[in-house]
Amino acid sequence: MATKEPFSQSKSQAFDKNHLWHPYSPPPSPTNRENLLVKAASGVHLTLADDTKVIDAMSSWWCTIHGYNNAHINASVSEQLTDMAHVMFGGITHQPAIELGKKLLDIAPSTLTNIFYSDSGSVAVEVAMKMAVQYQYALGNSGKCKFLSIRSGYHGDTWKAMSVSDPSTGMHHLFSGALQAEHFAPRPPIQLQQEWLQDPSKNGLQEVAQTLEAHGKHIAAMILEPLVQGAGGMYFYHPNYLNECRKLCDDHNVLLIFDEIATGFGRTGKLFATNHCQVQPDIMCLGKAITGGYLSFAATLCSHKVTHSIASGEPGLFMHGPTFMANPLACSAAIASLELLESTPWQQWVARIELQLESELGKARGLKGVADVRVLGAIGVIEMDHPVDASLAQALCAELGVWLRPFGHNIYCMPPYIITSEELSKVTRAMIQLTKK
Repeated sequence: MATKEPFSQSKSQAFDKNHLWHPYSPPPSPTNRENLLVKAASGVHLTLADDTKVIDAMSSWWCTIHGYNNAHINASVSEQLTDMAHVMFGGITHQPAIELGKKLLDIAPSTLTNIFYSDSGSVAVEVAMKMAVQYQYALGNSGKCKFLSIRSGYHGDTWKAMSVSDPSTGMHHLFSGALQAEHFAPRPPIQLQQEWLQDPSKNGLQEVAQTLEAHGKHIAAMILEPLVQGAGGMYFYHPNYLNECRKLCDDHNVLLIFDEIATGFGRTGKLFATNHCQVQPDIMCLGKAITGGYLSFAATLCSHKVTHSIASGEPGLFMHGPTFMANPLACSAAIASLELLESTPWQQWVARIELQLESELGKARGLKGVADVRVLGAIGVIEMDHPVDASLAQALCAELGVWLRPFGHNIYCMPPYIITSEELSKVTRAMIQLTKK
């Protein structure tokens, strides 16, 4: 066995700058800012190469809801590893996939009866969109292959998912000329805490109705992030908007897809954001926190109506099949994560986080440059009236003792549910300090 080269922080970071791409960052270059080198993670803390510990207020992009190095998930994955790390899902099944499926259907909206596993949230959205098109095709509606979404949305970085993310203000606007043009209604104008207005011209539904009336014969589905628009702007809108969209979609034989990748598994204070409204989707996408942040994994759940129609049409098969579909290690991590949600008082933890965020981030209201402060569940947002330089948070990480990753106009946090009150206060202080930079 080759001798392992001694660790060198400077050499490692130099290689990283010169050769490794990072998300939404400049191409590799020796002139780039050095990325933080993390050597370990436990609980809510990341340990940097120099042994500095910082609180991860981002839950590694919203997925490590139980914190890092969780003993229960560790044990589940380790036990599975002794049996098999992976096996193809074509013509083969295994107990982790079956057990996870049972757990998901126990907690999902009751209309959802079937599950398609995939390997990332963006792919779960692609699968949902393919399901919608194939559903309409099976019913003889081959012309219904377009989609309706809303402005300021984000549904992933893969090709079709980009087409239903905001084409103008979103992260993918430079690809708009290459993507198939879809239909977009304005962002829902009534925010979560505001009074609902029945007037369609004031609640945003007039534009939805007009789009469906004019183009419904070509629209397969409407896709929404329920209640919370995540990477599109950290915006919280009224659940009645979802209730009314359900009615409008039904009137035009348009499926309703809820993208719960960011909101699923308790982030909004309820198990799913869907639970804040009175309707259920035809298709729901899950990802991010599904494995507790251990492995990339996702699931697309759909109703019997969707699966029955696809089965009854030509070719009678759903035309998708990822290589790592239902990966046993990922399924085992997901089972363990759901067991933790069953056995811990996470609702109380999230409620405590929400109250503390309301109290402590509220102090930012009235500060220079602050446009809005909003909180929902374990999500806290300070919206600035100007773009925030994410590199500032990166440069100040060790000084603040907190890892934050602002984007656009937003300084925000989505901490692990296990964060203590003292740790959360450190996060909110860091967020407010960033408003002054």
